[in-house]
Amino acid sequence: MTDQSWGEVRENLLTTVGKNNYVNWIEPLEFSDLEGGVATFLVPTSFMGNWVSRNFGDHILQELSNAGQKVSRVEFSVPKAAAPVGKKTQTPAKPVKQSNGGGGDVPGAPLDARFTFDSFVVGKPNELAHAAARRVAEGGTVTFNPLFLYGGVGLGKTHLMHAIAWELRKRSPGLRVVYLSAEQFMYRFVQALRDKDMMTFKQLFRSVDVLMVDDVQFIAGKDATQEEFFHTFNALVDQNKQIIVSSDSAPTDIDGIDDRIVSRLQSGLVVDLHPTNYELRLGILQQKVDQFSAQFSNLDIQDGVLEFLAHRISSNVRVLEGALMRLFAFGSLVGREVTMELTEDCLADILRASDRKITVEEIQRKVSDHFNIRLSDMIGPKRVRTFARPRQIAMYLAKQLTSRSLPEIGRRFGGRDHTTVMHGVRKIEELMQKDSQIADDLELLRRSLEA
Repeated sequence: MTDQSWGEVRENLLTTVGKNNYVNWIEPLEFSDLEGGVATFLVPTSFMGNWVSRNFGDHILQELSNAGQKVSRVEFSVPKAAAPVGKKTQTPAKPVKQSNGGGGDVPGAPLDARFTFDSFVVGKPNELAHAAARRVAEGGTVTFNPLFLYGGVGLGKTHLMHAIAWELRKRSPGLRVVYLSAEQFMYRFVQALRDKDMMTFKQLFRSVDVLMVDDVQFIAGKDATQEEFFHTFNALVDQNKQIIVSSDSAPTDIDGIDDRIVSRLQSGLVVDLHPTNYELRLGILQQKVDQFSAQFSNLDIQDGVLEFLAHRISSNVRVLEGALMRLFAFGSLVGREVTMELTEDCLADILRASDRKITVEEIQRKVSDHFNIRLSDMIGPKRVRTFARPRQIAMYLAKQLTSRSLPEIGRRFGGRDHTTVMHGVRKIEELMQKDSQIADDLELLRRSLEA
């Protein structure tokens, strides 16, 4: 097979596996030879070879066959005569380097060029996490070790970790920065055990300047991996090297994690990325409009569409961004303005999945429990402040988190008029801006209801 033939196969793989997977995992492959029905490719590391073999091997084999090549198996060979993923051993003349964000010889996961501090939209729910990430990205004296970021899916943990890596790489090109998922850490550890090469593994991961491990909850219940992670952690901390970790839960809430690791993870700065609020979601959408406009020129969006999306799709920023991309693509393809009607038609499935299922009654119970008052007093006629303020908070949440109209909400609060509900909502909106306790209560209740 010629290099030209492999180039044509790569073009087909771009369509098959998608751009991100192609850039990260297919593009670095270097065709070596085709002999006896076995196509051999050169890869920078055994880890990458194993990953490509496991996740994209069948795709490569299929596209090679489609191109008329007589191939029954694909193998991946590592430079310096290291053992390949298949059975064949080869010493290539030109090793291919993997980009790992300035990490020298230590292989890490590729960084996403989109995830920088410039593209991160800051709002109240994530401002502390952003500030802490910025501080760590400045380098210099290690202040928070580790920096532990946690929060739900699509709230920006991975974005901030990539942004830190890019910034450190820009400020100090020689710094050995390694970013990878906990799954990748475990996979490399298992590979080292299988190859009886633990010394190389230890030397690699304990020689870095900054270690970033995403989704650390993945090693829960995996005792051997946890043990190695613990020793790697200690070795780096003893050298005053920076560690940054992310998870979907706080350290104490991750089931199956050794107490020693929990204690270590809590020893630095633990920061929670809160669920997005309406203002932050709207800001993200506005930034994405500017970004997408370069790809889809001359596309108009009707007033109110972004506000509608920010209101209706509240759980996951990735879903929100995906919805906007679909709107842009659809509007561009059919040559129409993105109106409210087009939005509701084009995103019907996403909107159905995002429909609020929280009930007014559930909100009332949560608020009553939170403020330690009886439900009957909340919906009853008493106007004393002890009951009136929680009642107004419950009305506000009912308007924000349910699709009920103001008159319907009023009826569920002891038959009150819709103007009473409107007054209560406006009162809470005013108090949120100047009373931090009210704002904290609302955030806690919202998270509890949306969990």
